[in-house]
Amino acid sequence: MEKLKFRNAERADLHKIVAIYNSTIASRMVTADMEEVSVESKQKWFDEHNPDTRPLWVVEDTEGQVVGWVSFSSFHERAAYSGTVEVSIYLDETCRGKGYGKTILQYCIDNAGKFGVNNLVALIFLHNEPSLKLFRYFGFEDWGTLPNVAILDGVERSLKILGKRIN
Repeated sequence: MEKLKFRNAERADLHKIVAIYNSTIASRMVTADMEEVSVESKQKWFDEHNPDTRPLWVVEDTEGQVVGWVSFSSFHERAAYSGTVEVSIYLDETCRGKGYGKTILQYCIDNAGKFGVNNLVALIFLHNEPSLKLFRYFGFEDWGTLPNVAILDGVERSLKILGKRIN
């Protein structure tokens, strides 16, 4: 596996971040968005991340090409939940299925403590078997299921909550 570089996302990266995100919408496997989002619509989300507590990393290969991005987002706005974050991993469509997800998730687990994170959670559609397999590989456990909470193209879909205690 080639070495990946993680760096804090900059405003100039938002176009690529959004393009990668938008490339996942049509599959109806990764996100509940039904139509592509705009860079402008993701500005507030981008601004909610910061390198000290809620990082948003751009992931590059050895050539400096962006292969994906990963974020820690607040699980809940109330202070008592500050040690729990939702981890989101998105890969460029040309980079999926190459093992990058494992490298990225391992990086998140290894570095979570630096951000005051005790728990990582992932919200994954029950029919997204590749993502469920990835997170379970790293010991994420089933913390809950929200049955039939999304309707994607007329099909009800369930959401699995996976979690892992870090320390």
